[in-house]
This record gives sequence, C-alpha cells and structure tokens, in this order.
Amino acid sequence: MTRSASWRAALAGAGLVALTASAGWASPSTNLTGLVLRYEALGDPGEDPDSGGSADLRWRLPDVSPAADADRAAKLKAIQTELTAMGAKGLSEQERLTRDLLLYSLADRLEAASFDESRMPFSSDGGFDVMMLYRASGMTLRTEDEARRWIALLSGMPGWYAVNMDNARRGVASGFVQAVPTAQAVLERAQRTAATPLAEDPLLAPLRALPAGVPNRAILIAEGEKAVVEKVAPARADFVTFMQTEYVQHAAKSLAASDLPDGKRYYAFLARRHTTTDLTPDQIHDIGQAEVARIRARMEGGMKAAGFQGDLTGFIAMLRQDPRFYATSRQQLLEKSSEIAKRADDQLPAHFGVLPRLTYGVRPVPASIEQGYTTGRYFGGDPKVGRAGGLMINTSQLDQRPLYELPALVLHEGAPGHHIQTSLAQEQADVPEFRKSLYFTAYGEGWGLYSEWLGEEMGIYRDPYELFGRLSYEMWRACRLVADTGMHWKGWSLEQARACFTDNTALSPVNIEVELKRYVSWPGQALAYKMGELKLLELRKRAETKLGSRFDERGFHDAVLLRGSLPLSVLETRIDAWIEQQSKKKG
Repeated sequence: MTRSASWRAALAGAGLVALTASAGWASPSTNLTGLVLRYEALGDPGEDPDSGGSADLRWRLPDVSPAADADRAAKLKAIQTELTAMGAKGLSEQERLTRDLLLYSLADRLEAASFDESRMPFSSDGGFDVMMLYRASGMTLRTEDEARRWIALLSGMPGWYAVNMDNARRGVASGFVQAVPTAQAVLERAQRTAATPLAEDPLLAPLRALPAGVPNRAILIAEGEKAVVEKVAPARADFVTFMQTEYVQHAAKSLAASDLPDGKRYYAFLARRHTTTDLTPDQIHDIGQAEVARIRARMEGGMKAAGFQGDLTGFIAMLRQDPRFYATSRQQLLEKSSEIAKRADDQLPAHFGVLPRLTYGVRPVPASIEQGYTTGRYFGGDPKVGRAGGLMINTSQLDQRPLYELPALVLHEGAPGHHIQTSLAQEQADVPEFRKSLYFTAYGEGWGLYSEWLGEEMGIYRDPYELFGRLSYEMWRACRLVADTGMHWKGWSLEQARACFTDNTALSPVNIEVELKRYVSWPGQALAYKMGELKLLELRKRAETKLGSRFDERGFHDAVLLRGSLPLSVLETRIDAWIEQQSKKKG
C-alpha cells in the first residue's frame, strides 16, 4: 500500500473522514483556496520557519517592523472578512475544518496584534537574539548555493537586531516591558553570546559541517567567519549595550502582566490563547490548587513504594542530594536520554496505529545559551530539507539534572510526545501548508504531558524513583497553573510562586529558578500544559466508558493526532464523533 493510501486507511480507521482524490486539497473550493494561499503568503513572524514551516522561509529573517506588522494585520482582517462572508455551505468535511481553523487563527492573531507584542521581542529563554542559534542547531548545508544563502543570512543579522531593538525601545517608551528579573537574564545571555569564541560559535557549525566535496568549502567557511566577525559580532555587542544602557533600568518592577498598560485585558487574552478555553484566570488557579492536592497524595504513595521512612520533604531532600541519581558527564546524560528514547520507540507500535516517517535525534542545548535555559526542548525537523527532529537536552550543571526525571522529559519532548505530534501534523496529506505547522499550545503541550502519563502504560518507568519523577513533573505543571495566575493575576511575589514548587516537587533548585523566570517573562504559556492534559484524559476516559470493550487505544491516539493541532473545543467535537462512529461498529 502506498503512503497516501495507508494514510487514508488510517484516517478511516480512526473514524475520521478520509478525502478522495476528487475531494482533497488538490481541488477544494476556489474561494477557500485563494484565501488560504493569501494567508500562507503572509507568514507568521512570531514563529521560526524551522519549527516546520516553508523550506523557503529558512533563508529569510522575518520583517517585524511596525509598518510590516500593520500591513499584515490589515491583510489578515481582509481575509477574515471574506472568509466569514463565504460561509461553509458546499465545503467538504476537510474544507470545513480548514475554514474553522483558519478563522480561529485569524481571530487569535488579530487580537494579539491589538497588543503590539513586537514591543517585547525577547523572554528569559527565547527571543530574536537566539532565533538564529536555534536555526543553526538543526541546519544541514549540502551545496555551495545553500552555504552562500546561509552566509547571506548571517550578513543580514545586523538589520534583524536593529529592528527588534527599535521595537523594544517602543516598549520602553510605552511601558510595555519585561520585568526586572527577565531583563537581567536577557542581558546576561546577551553578554555570554557576545563573548562566544569564533571557533565555538554555533552559527558557523553548519558551514564547518559542509561535505568535503562541496566546491570552495574552505572559502565558504572563511566567508562565514568574516560575516560573524564583521556583521554578527557588532550586532551582538550593540544589543549588550542596549540592554545595559536603555532597557534594564526601565524594566517593570512588578512581575504581573496584568500591571502592564491594558494588562488585565492582555493577561485574560493570554489565558484564553494558550488554553484555547474561555476559563478565567481565577478558574484556572482553582483547578491548579485542586490538582496540587490530588497529585501530592499520589506522590506520598510513591515515596512509600520506594521504601522511604519519613515525610515527603525528607524524601525530596534525599533525591536532590544522592549522587546515584545524577550523571557524571555531559555525554552520559546524552546517552541516558538516547537509551530512554529507544526504549520508548520500541513500544510505540503497540500504542499507535500511525507513526511518522521522520526520525529525531538527541542533541545538547548549545553551550552559549545553556545557562538559564530549560532542561529540555523539542525542535521540529523537516523531511523536505533532510532535517530530523531534535530532542534538546541541557547538559550543563549536571548536579541539577536528576536522572529519575529523565524518562518523563524524554517522553514529553521526544516520542510519543512532541516529535510524534509535530511530525504527524507535518505529514498530513491533502491539507494546506498552514495546517501542517499550526500549533495550539494547549493541544501540543497537553499531548506532551499526556505522553508522560502514557509512559506508565508503555512500561518506561522502571522503578519507584522514575515513577516519582513523573509525578513530580506532573506536579510541576499543576504548580504552573497556580504560580502563573498567582503572579500575573493575583499579585503574588516570586517567593509565593516558588513555594508551590519547593514544597511539592523534586525539581532541582536551578530548574525551579529557570522556570520561574520563564513564567515571569512568558505569561500564560505555562497554563497550557495541565489544561491540555486534563482535557485529553477526560476525552480518553469518556471514550473508554462509552465504548467499553470496543475501545481501541491505537485508534483513539490516531483520532487525536491525525488532523494536526486543534483547539481543545474542536478536538472534543472530533473525539465525540469518533466515539459515535466506533459505537456503531459491529462487534
């Protein structure tokens, strides 16, 4: 069976309508086609194309100037107006979903545009200043032409830095700025990046990895080094100066996003955006508190299963101090991660009907940004350009990277987590390109956290300590609901937010501090994980209850994943339809 045929068969098995050749994206409604193409042509400067977008966009730096933002917003509004007017009559099931997702995305981007978020172009662990470092980590250059295009990108970085610093100046002038801890963290990151020795600069790694047979290889490497020295290095230095002399002293004294200009409306929007629900910050806070109590009870049971005589505080203290739970070298941590990843791969066919063709690798977070960076992250690959997905592991400060947490981390960021979800979305057939890279945070991060839970069924957690590590990670996400809403909505101090993590999780002190800085600088995003996981578990329980012996776990997972990223309300509608379809099957 061909790939296309197997995909359609899998969709049908998952209770989802598979399109025939005559009904597929090759020949949808002309009006819808045109509107989608106009939308895709605009791009999204808030997302790096290496997360799975158009291969051609790899060779560009987004235009984030105010004029470009205003032009995009006007065009998005025009598309929204026309799409609403055309209605859904006569559209196939697939086209209706495309229309619904496009309308949802348009409304989200237009509301975000009303806050002029370009004024805040960096956070504690991300931003314009590290985008090219991320891109370099997964970039493979195979030809002289590709190498020259990469060098041209490096040469264009001064303009990229300049427009983003101008945007940040607008933020300073209008009071729409990051809080002091974030500003200080970004300054320190900028200083470390500016001090990177030329021989170790990640931006040059793709050129130094050029195949030996590429013409003018030595010249290309030299030209890349020249671009870094003459173009990139001065831009980095300018950014350090900007942070030192213009930004830090004007950073917000309050941690709360709700204290920014129009901040209450802004944070309420962020809560809706990242959870894809209409829940208020107060409602989310209460859900977090209930989850903390539930998970803590199970953690205490896990402690007893490990044979520990004492209380949870003492058990966590032991875990943080016992050297048997920590790697002794960076390489060992990477190898442990890789071994867990392969054990997970071994179990995937038993739990999924369809798996992606794209593979993924385990890579270290670049040394120039590892300080202050999260413990792990996933970077999407692209089969069109020969780039695998990347499970990024932070190998710094080994005494803060406990091995008992590693299985949950690998499952979340690798497979069956973000790699499976993202790659299956990319490999969808008969859908427009924007749907392949569409990412709703609650869906994606909810799936990552659900994957940690699924690891129990997969047999990945081999002892009470690793299972406790999973529970600690789940508690981490419950505390996120409490801490994020506490700081950004209820006026909590950093100390109040920290208490949830120190009192209830086994997270290392460094990890807790990095995460707190992240929540301060990226309001609302931390709400997505638990809310998404809770919805997925609710839908699975509903399916198991209604279908009984007819419940098929592999089919359920395919039904969740094979249409790409969805708002939670849309996902719920689709799973209810799948349950109904499965219930009508003859036993």
